[in-house]
Amino acid sequence: MVPCTSIRLRANSGSGYEEVVIRNGGEGDRVEELSCNEVIGGRGLVLSEEARRVIAAERVPLVSLADVVGGGGGRDGSSAHSRIDFQRIVKLVERILPFSLLLLVVLIRQHLQGFFVTISVSAVMFKSNEIVKKQTALKGDQKVSILLGVSFSFALYVTCIYWWYRNDDILLPLALFPPKATPPFWHAIFIILVNDILVRQATMAFKCLLLLYYKNGRCHNFRRQAQMLTLVEYTLLLYRAFLPTPVWYRFFFNKDFGSLFSSLITGLYITFKLTSAVEKVQCFIRALKALSRKEVHYGVYATTEQVSAAGDLCAICQEKMHGPILLCCKHMFCEECVSEWFEREWTCPLCRILVKHADLRTFGDGSTSLFFQLF
Repeated sequence: MVPCTSIRLRANSGSGYEEVVIRNGGEGDRVEELSCNEVIGGRGLVLSEEARRVIAAERVPLVSLADVVGGGGGRDGSSAHSRIDFQRIVKLVERILPFSLLLLVVLIRQHLQGFFVTISVSAVMFKSNEIVKKQTALKGDQKVSILLGVSFSFALYVTCIYWWYRNDDILLPLALFPPKATPPFWHAIFIILVNDILVRQATMAFKCLLLLYYKNGRCHNFRRQAQMLTLVEYTLLLYRAFLPTPVWYRFFFNKDFGSLFSSLITGLYITFKLTSAVEKVQCFIRALKALSRKEVHYGVYATTEQVSAAGDLCAICQEKMHGPILLCCKHMFCEECVSEWFEREWTCPLCRILVKHADLRTFGDGSTSLFFQLF
């Protein structure tokens, strides 16, 4: 037998895919159609083991045109379609993104002062919230000078901002009166955001005065302080819920839209606003009731006999109990200590049993809600 000198493969239009092998047969070149398996198997050929392994390693599976067009490749076809869709999305984003960035730059340039003021007063509000929380956490160890200084700084800051925009229809919505003229959309957003932020800033100044008032309190006075801070915060949330209403009323009730259309849109907005404000009213009422009640919702005040039987020592502060509170699990703690504990978690400090807490979220740590009330 003469070793094979050359091999050429091609697809056959018959049944299945075949390879055509061209080899030197000694008497002359002749062409014989053999299957791939026959070629690898070496029928009619003299191939070494190494040559067979090379042919087997380089063998590439063939796919019909119908499978490629019709997606008959099964999982591979679906993954290919997914890649194509993802590539289209990426190309679409690449086309839109530069133009979108240009529009954003132009928008910021047109309202540069509004963007700067909104971002700056928001940053000051976030920092002020942390300051008030730290002062509240000090309990009775705050310094009078610091509390007065913080309160005065907050009030002066709010006054300066409103004085700067005194002619910009920004003060009327504070009294729930609509602006004199119909504001453009972005100016309406600016008025709402600035009022929403500065009202919270002014409330933080008032909270500092409350901390100053309760500074020398002991025992139940700290619980009273937490209840008062919670009531102030829910009062603020209720007021903020209605604060954007005059601005959007003036914006929607625009005669340029037509009398019927503007009346319909304004009526729908007021309806949605009243519906969403129901929850705020309910929370305010519950906070007011919690302040007027003398009992605590997570336990009862312990009697002298119960204190004597349990030992007149608080397991949290390791000191003599002040205003002892008996929980449902029969463990007893100082009212101040257990109230501070429940600001972190609603479990007994000793047995870790779940203690039923009030449905009302407490803001006794002096915090202020940071979400923006746009609508």
